[in-house]
Amino acid sequence: MTSLKENKMGVMPVGRLLFTMALPMALSMLVQALYNVVDSIFVSRISEADNDALTAVSLAFPVQNIMIGVASGIAVGVNALLSRGLGEQNRDQVNRSALNGMFLSFVSMVLFVLFGIFGAGVYMRSITPNARTVAYGTDYIRIISIVSFGIFGEVLFERLLQSTGRTAYTMLTQGVGAIINIILDPILIFGWFGLPRLEVKGAAIATVTGQIVAFTLAVILNLKKNPEVQISLRGFRPDGKMICRILGIGVPSMIMVAIGSLMNYAFNLVLGSFNRISAGLGEVGKTVFGAYFKLQSFVFMPVFGINNAVLAIAAYNYGAKKPKRITQVIRCGVLGAATLMLIGIAVFQLLPETLLGFFQPDEEMLRVGVPALRIMCLPFVFAGPCIIFGGVFQALGKSLYSMFVSIARQLVVLLPAAYLLSLAGNIDLVWLSFPIAEIMSLLVSAVMMILVYRKIIKPLYQSSAVSAKEEEA
Repeated sequence: MTSLKENKMGVMPVGRLLFTMALPMALSMLVQALYNVVDSIFVSRISEADNDALTAVSLAFPVQNIMIGVASGIAVGVNALLSRGLGEQNRDQVNRSALNGMFLSFVSMVLFVLFGIFGAGVYMRSITPNARTVAYGTDYIRIISIVSFGIFGEVLFERLLQSTGRTAYTMLTQGVGAIINIILDPILIFGWFGLPRLEVKGAAIATVTGQIVAFTLAVILNLKKNPEVQISLRGFRPDGKMICRILGIGVPSMIMVAIGSLMNYAFNLVLGSFNRISAGLGEVGKTVFGAYFKLQSFVFMPVFGINNAVLAIAAYNYGAKKPKRITQVIRCGVLGAATLMLIGIAVFQLLPETLLGFFQPDEEMLRVGVPALRIMCLPFVFAGPCIIFGGVFQALGKSLYSMFVSIARQLVVLLPAAYLLSLAGNIDLVWLSFPIAEIMSLLVSAVMMILVYRKIIKPLYQSSAVSAKEEEA
């Protein structure tokens, strides 16, 4: 076993460490949220007569989300094992984690390419009867799926940088990718500078181009600026045990994202039922729901940046057997997440018309959307601690806890609540399912966090005390 030097995640004061790691991550995630919203803003301007293009991109979101979720799930598994390997001074585990993560990302990419070719149209036809929306959505899904190597590579190689504490570089990679996407969006969507007008296809091409550039830059930065991870494919063979360990941590994360996409898909079906009450009301609800998901990413993405930093720090110090640093980073992470969520609530409550105004809303979209945004933002403050707890569960090898919370929140509570509330025939009531589900999620997460503390963190304190006494003796 080759030893490694002590990483800053084991020695720097926790508050300053979390801030220095989380700030670049939060900013880079904020940039990601920005270009997702900009994407939709340009798409909403394809036609002034209807919102078919915007609705199509919104309905394509569950597929795009699953793709990113699988990429992130693999990266979460690699991140946790790699950070733990650094804490244990185990270079072999560090390098094998990275290489086997690359292999898993490649296999997953191939599966999404096949879905893009054969499944995109089937998916869109299952969720909407609107032929134009189906055509737009099918084009978008096919392009982002067939050219998905960019997002899989970008997510994995950025996580390698995060795992070793080099989070500032991920802000660079994501920022460059986002800027390229934003620049290309109007050029390709509307056919500027003599190029053909590609509409939704142009938005998809701009997205994958930004991802490919970010991926390329992340690879270069890992090779030149991340000496703790040695990436060499020479003599590489997939390691079944390491793959199982990565998936053991990452699959629950993937399932959580898949559950989120299933919720999104089913929630849109619930909204579609309002077409029977008022022609087009369900389609307006779907458009509002899609716009909400784009807008709430401005709040949630920075919190996920904090979560990524908490995960890496907690995993490192778990491997290094430093329980005090684990509890400190949990407290700091929860405080930071709750603060951002409170700011988000204030913005959604005070400026719903302004937020929806980015998407060229008509009077009906504003009528449905303003109360929707004000209701769905209420549980943000509960969601912040839940996200941080979920990252801690993954860092300490309890990813199943995160999955159970997600299942309970979205499938056991949110969807049944949405369906039952929809029976009243008032679309405003359906949005109340989100506060109901988030309160339950916080209660379950808190109980599981107490269990994790008692079973994992507290014994580390006891073993550390025993070791200290033995050294004194």
